[in-house]
Amino acid sequence: MTEQVKPAMTEEREPEPAAERGDGPGGPPEEPEAERSGGPASRPGRRRRWLTAVVVFLLIAIPAGYIVISAEQSRDSGQSKEEEAASTGLYNDFPSKVQQRIYNVRIPAGSTPVYYYEANGWHRSSLYVQFRTNDWGLDHYLRWAGTSRDALKDGEITITGAQAAKVGWDLAAGGQWAGTSVKAGDPHPSQNISVNFDEPGHPVVYVVSTVAFKR
Repeated sequence: MTEQVKPAMTEEREPEPAAERGDGPGGPPEEPEAERSGGPASRPGRRRRWLTAVVVFLLIAIPAGYIVISAEQSRDSGQSKEEEAASTGLYNDFPSKVQQRIYNVRIPAGSTPVYYYEANGWHRSSLYVQFRTNDWGLDHYLRWAGTSRDALKDGEITITGAQAAKVGWDLAAGGQWAGTSVKAGDPHPSQNISVNFDEPGHPVVYVVSTVAFKR
C-alpha cells in the first residue's frame, strides 16, 4: 500500500505593520526641511565659522600693523640721524654700550650734551666723542681711560687738525685747554683727549679713540 505524502503546509505570516517597514505614515521621520535646505538650523555653524575667520584675520593683521608702524618710525628716526650726521659729522646721542666698551670711552652719567661719530676702515676704526660733564665725571672718565687729571698738559690740544675737521670741531688754540694721549698696544684702543675748561666746574671733553686691526 502506497503511503500518501501530505503536502507541507505553508505557514502564513501576518503582514508587517507599515511602521516596521518604514514605508507608511509611521515610517522613519523625514529629514527636517531646514537641514536639507540649509535654513535656520544651520546658521549657528555658519556663525561659528565666520567668527573663527574674523579672529584668525585679527591675529594676523594686528601684529603686522604694529610691525609696519614700528618699521616706519625706525626709518624716520634713522633718516633724521643720517641728515644730522651729514651736516655736522656728529650724532646728538650717546654711543651704544658696545661702542663705549670697544673704544674704552665710557661716558659719565649725567653728561649732556653728548655727540659721537664712528669712522670705520679696513685697518682702523675711530670713535669721535664730545660731552660736557662735571669735575667728578671728568675724573671718572680719565680713570676709565687709564690716565688721570695729573696727566693733562695745560695749553695742549692732542686732537689733530685732520681729526677735528672730520667731524667739524673747531678746537681753537685760545681758551683754557689741556690734553693728553693714552697709547695702548693693538688691539686695545689709543685715545687723544682734549679738555676745555672755559666754564668752571663743567669741562667739555673731546676724545678720538682709535682701534687698529691686524689683517
